[in-house]
Amino acid sequence: MNHPSQRRILITGAAGYIGRQLARRLASEHVVVGVDIRPDDNADFPFYVRDIRDPSLGELIQKHGIDQVVHLAAVLEDSGDRERDFDIDVNGTRNVLDACIASGVRQLVVTSSGAAYGYHADNPEWINEDAPLRGNPEFAYSDHKRQVEALLADYRQRHPHLGQLVLRPGTVLGANTRNLITRLFEGRSLLAVAGSPSPFVFIWDQDVLAIIEKGVTEERNGCFNLAGDGALTITQLAAILRKPVVTVPAWAIRAGLAVGHALRLTGYTPAQVNFLRYRPVLGNQKLKQEFGYLPKKSSEQTFRFWLASRESKA
Repeated sequence: MNHPSQRRILITGAAGYIGRQLARRLASEHVVVGVDIRPDDNADFPFYVRDIRDPSLGELIQKHGIDQVVHLAAVLEDSGDRERDFDIDVNGTRNVLDACIASGVRQLVVTSSGAAYGYHADNPEWINEDAPLRGNPEFAYSDHKRQVEALLADYRQRHPHLGQLVLRPGTVLGANTRNLITRLFEGRSLLAVAGSPSPFVFIWDQDVLAIIEKGVTEERNGCFNLAGDGALTITQLAAILRKPVVTVPAWAIRAGLAVGHALRLTGYTPAQVNFLRYRPVLGNQKLKQEFGYLPKKSSEQTFRFWLASRESKA
């Protein structure tokens, strides 16, 4: 028999880096159902290998009496098939939204990204949640996050009974993180674009988990940046890593990417130099003051924690 305080929560992307941790964290006190295109043979809760674009998602939600959905599933790295990635990110989210509405779900939590703000020369020094979302068309991840957020905004207007909590994390780091961003820090030196400090903001993975848990258990709505206090420039990161910085003009990086892309040595295109050049720096005042969560680690503490964890395994 379910305890009255138990919630019935479906998590998409439940076999992913954050999803796997979140599912087990919530399953200790609530009814959790996980879905992912990858299996999780160690799941001790109902788990389904299912695509978020599958029309049967609504039936699954109804079968388990789900009243809250945490939507984590997304394409994190460009597959090279832009149409496929768009279909998963945007149309997949539309299918999740429609399934929630058809099944009477009360709350949808979505992990967007600070990348939705875009990488632009005129970005403010610190970006708050009122800033326009200008995800760059040349950068699939950024562009798709922008389009997902436009979709969410449309559904908020047309279906206000479905509460939405939209989270926009900076770079998420934890003890076992390895992704597109961490690979930037693993070479013998760090690449800097001449004239740009290329600041990074980081958020500890355990802070992300705690924020989602708080958002679910309190059924919070709204849009919030997720970032630890402060930011670190490429030069500061290099000092922590004890590595040199190689500073290259933007035109030279573009030329190198043009050659590398033509030879199929890299998936990056010349236009994507702005990914390093104009990084959005997320302010976290709304997270702390309105949402009521103070990150346990600053950006620098998060980065140092990730580095220490990595070095301990070397």
